[in-house]
Amino acid sequence: MSWTGPILATLAVLATAALGLQTYAPYGTTTAVGVALGAGSITAMSLALMLSARPPRVERLFGGLDRMYGVHKWLGIAALALMIGHNTIEPDLEGFVRETRVGEFAADVGEIALNGFIGLLLISWIKRIPFTRLELPWPIWRFTHRFTGLLFAVAAFHQLAIDKPADVDGTLSLVLNALCLAGLAAWLFTQFVAPFLRPRHFVLERIERHGAVTELTLRPQGRAMHWQAGQFAFVSAPGAGMGEPHPFTIASAPAADGSLRLGIKALGDWTRRLPARLAPGQRVKMDGPYGRFVFRPRVPRQVWLAGGIGITPFLAWAEALTDADQQQIALVWAVTTRAEAFAAERLAGIAARHPNLTLHVVASAEDGRLTAERLAGLVPFALRDAALFYCGPSGLRDAIVSGLKAMGQRPRRVHSEAFELR
Repeated sequence: MSWTGPILATLAVLATAALGLQTYAPYGTTTAVGVALGAGSITAMSLALMLSARPPRVERLFGGLDRMYGVHKWLGIAALALMIGHNTIEPDLEGFVRETRVGEFAADVGEIALNGFIGLLLISWIKRIPFTRLELPWPIWRFTHRFTGLLFAVAAFHQLAIDKPADVDGTLSLVLNALCLAGLAAWLFTQFVAPFLRPRHFVLERIERHGAVTELTLRPQGRAMHWQAGQFAFVSAPGAGMGEPHPFTIASAPAADGSLRLGIKALGDWTRRLPARLAPGQRVKMDGPYGRFVFRPRVPRQVWLAGGIGITPFLAWAEALTDADQQQIALVWAVTTRAEAFAAERLAGIAARHPNLTLHVVASAEDGRLTAERLAGLVPFALRDAALFYCGPSGLRDAIVSGLKAMGQRPRRVHSEAFELR
């Protein structure tokens, strides 16, 4: 994980809070602390909205979109906590300002923004209703999340129009106004511009079923999408009644004609409906590429460990190998049954052309569960001298890494992409 993005976001929140503390220090400690908390909240909200716009160049500062969304989540939590603190330690400027009707109205709408944010952020945090098996449907969560920008606009008006001392330094107001404009611009772009500007159009050429996995072969219409092996894109098919974008790894190496494959496992309602809804000739939208889980050619010894449908980035990596790639690579694919290894023959063909690539499919129902000891036995080199690249359920990764550590075989680096839709 790259710590550059999280550190910069944290410093930005702390810097505006410190500026608020310094600016209002002459008006009393309570007022200065209250303003500092409010300034930090505005900054956190603005940064969260900017990150939700998925700026590609900013993504690398966080080490991938999954981690950038993680920071986005914590910025939302910080914004709410700071906003509650600001409301609790309310700045007292009586005697220093001339009260106006606009200022009084701005104070009132600040309460509206606080209560609205509490409701939306609570919805955002709840993936599964506590103590039940009920899960909040993704479309409802996504719909409510869209109102965040409107509440931020209310908060922006509050900080802009609230009555301030006539002799106060205007630097803090300038900084907060700029952040508010940036946050609102990012929200407007996300809601009204990006849905029309970003998606690339594809036509479904072929659809194949492999048990619970559906493979789609797509060719571009118009602008092709340029990606690196291992990246993913958000996929939707509005014409098939599947307009909600879902992220899937591109399971093929970049091709000259821009065509690509997706491997999609039925894990939820959307993915279960997909095979019945799609047919050759239908149009599909893709927004991407995203992600930093890409092949590292400078790593001489690599272990590619896939759990189930987590094989998709490694399919793309393997297809992208050339004769110039002389790394020692061990690909281990953990599945429940061999029937789930839908791309085993394709990978075996690639391994036959690249002697330094070894392939092992471990089916737990037939071969037993994959353990750290077993992984070490399958890899033809010492894991402590290699880098481990993992894609799949987090439980398998954690068990393997802790087991290798206990054996004294912990890899030099462990890379994984933990992207989750929410």
